[in-house]
Amino acid sequence: MDQATTPAIMRALSQDAAGAPDVLKVIKARRPVPGRGEILVRVHAAGVNPADWKIRERGVFANGARPPFTLGFDVAGVVEAAGEGVTLFQAGDAVFGMPRFPHPAGAYAEYVAAPARHFAPCPRGLTHIEAGALPLASLTAWQALVDTAHVRPGQRVVIHAAAGGVGHLAVQIAKARGAYVIGTARAAKHELLRSLGADELIDYRTQDFAETLRDVDVVLDSLGGPNWARSLRTLRPGGTLVSIVPPDDTFPAKEAEAAGVRAVFMLVEPDHAGLREIAALVEAGRLHVIVDEVFPLEEADRAHASGETGRTTGKIVLSVTP
Repeated sequence: MDQATTPAIMRALSQDAAGAPDVLKVIKARRPVPGRGEILVRVHAAGVNPADWKIRERGVFANGARPPFTLGFDVAGVVEAAGEGVTLFQAGDAVFGMPRFPHPAGAYAEYVAAPARHFAPCPRGLTHIEAGALPLASLTAWQALVDTAHVRPGQRVVIHAAAGGVGHLAVQIAKARGAYVIGTARAAKHELLRSLGADELIDYRTQDFAETLRDVDVVLDSLGGPNWARSLRTLRPGGTLVSIVPPDDTFPAKEAEAAGVRAVFMLVEPDHAGLREIAALVEAGRLHVIVDEVFPLEEADRAHASGETGRTTGKIVLSVTP
């Protein structure tokens, strides 16, 4: 379908003010038009991430954008049209991506227009729902472990919140890199995490990882706060703590330097090459995404409320276009 026959009006989810999940409302909006270097994607699925409900609650994006706006970064769908100069994709291609992050992408909508190189071909064999669960979480894990920490075979890698959206993918990516993987999670999640490749598991409710773990090469932390300093105690000299939680006054950069280790904050970026690496792992059977719950676009408030409980195993996804 070309732009001339694509509907000019689409459904989108918008919020007019900061607040609880009930501020999310379905509206009619004008379909975006792809500019130079952009593609127009008909969205079939949109992943739900902690960034979404934090932005919804605060009512502001990283670039200062304020309501009304449309949330969402994770996109899986089909290219409807390609803008001038685009050679990577054509109409009909199935794609997935995390366009424009951390700036507004508007993924909670029937159509998204964004730079072509913020997408990659969907991994073969995945449904749109599964592909929609992948981009932000998998790119976060990939960029933290591969691009930032340079995980190598034989290294000891700790993944905190190992059963979460980022965590369960990070376990598999670290394992694919040849690491010995240690995960922290509730005991009820241990069997699942073993099936994903975790070598060692710690129930954070009954065990203190900071007292039992030593000589760790890499820690991936998605919790922040006191977990930062406690994680430093487990690292060997030359080790790396990668936080995906923005640092505050408690971030132990000076303590890390004094201990001869590295502590860094990493913000995920749109990454065509990284998405292709992730797709290759999926197609090789070495990376499996777990979709915990699927909600229709109209029930995004329920999706957010569920995510905010902190009990999700894997990812929550919105089904946008059947």
